[in-house]
Amino acid sequence: MSRRRAVATTAAVSALTTLATLGAIAPAHAAGEPYVALGDSYSSGTGTRDYIADGTSCLRSVSAYPSLIASARGYALTFRACSGATVADVTSTQLPALSSTTRYVSISVGGNDAGFADVLTECAQPGWMSDCNGAIDGAQAFVDGTLPGRLATLYAGIRSKAPNAKVTVVGYPRIFNGEDCNALTWFSPDEESRLNAMADRINTVTAQRAAAAGFSFANPTSRFVGHAVCDSPEWLNGLSNPIENSYHPNKAGHASGYTPTVSPLLTGGTVRATSTVRAAAAASADRLAADQRRYASLDRTIRPERFVLPDLHSPQALAAARRAGVDVDDRASVDAADRRASARQAAEHRAAVAAR
Repeated sequence: MSRRRAVATTAAVSALTTLATLGAIAPAHAAGEPYVALGDSYSSGTGTRDYIADGTSCLRSVSAYPSLIASARGYALTFRACSGATVADVTSTQLPALSSTTRYVSISVGGNDAGFADVLTECAQPGWMSDCNGAIDGAQAFVDGTLPGRLATLYAGIRSKAPNAKVTVVGYPRIFNGEDCNALTWFSPDEESRLNAMADRINTVTAQRAAAAGFSFANPTSRFVGHAVCDSPEWLNGLSNPIENSYHPNKAGHASGYTPTVSPLLTGGTVRATSTVRAAAAASADRLAADQRRYASLDRTIRPERFVLPDLHSPQALAAARRAGVDVDDRASVDAADRRASARQAAEHRAAVAAR
């Protein structure tokens, strides 16, 4: 090597070292445009059964749409979405990840605020021991009366902390198709219809608040038609083991449902979850886990929202069974009483709606 070339090489190395010290050169894993994924379990990837080891119960997955989109586009993903997160949780534990350099933001939130897991838990029980309509009525009152203000404040906070970001708000699919093929739940067709309508209502309110904030809204409803619980193929899990996977999108739901729904609005083009994209997402697992461990103490303050399996032998169930004349150890007796109670409750609901 000539002396002139050696001097030039030394100078170049020195310059690179100086730039790196000053922060002008980002770490290799963060070379892409910054993308922060906020929200709840429908964004974290709960239901995919494939979670990164980040020391939390957030159930974040490289099979979730934020990871697939980031891997396809080469974005630098900060994966803050966490199972159980409410609007307050997003505000306190996730918004600190935003900055003026954030280029893309996605967020799904509101279902936990409305207590959707508790509503599902109530409605899954036999009609003779549950008040599904009452639970749905209470959640809908919250969605109409309280949720809009909470979302407006949250969206203003996102815009304040990430003034240069393109923000896409993400909605929820309809979970049910009108039948219940799970042996240990008792959703009636009328209850499933009302639960789907509740998801639609959350989407309507969320879309309105998103538009008011200048954000786009990704509605997954139409893409999940034909892929609800009990459909073939399912993109949404029914009753599952472990139970935290229940009533959430599975890997197909994120790859074929959410990813092509969210990506055009967030990135300007449709992302396809090809084998190459999925492999790139899988390869990012260790980096994402290490990155999120920095926030583990914050994430542990979030209370997981979990569907609870009906227990026909609980004290409350046994008391209700005595009142209804049900033998909880006789499936025929349980189901017959459920059909009678569900039919009565559906008629009462229709009468209440007609009287309004």
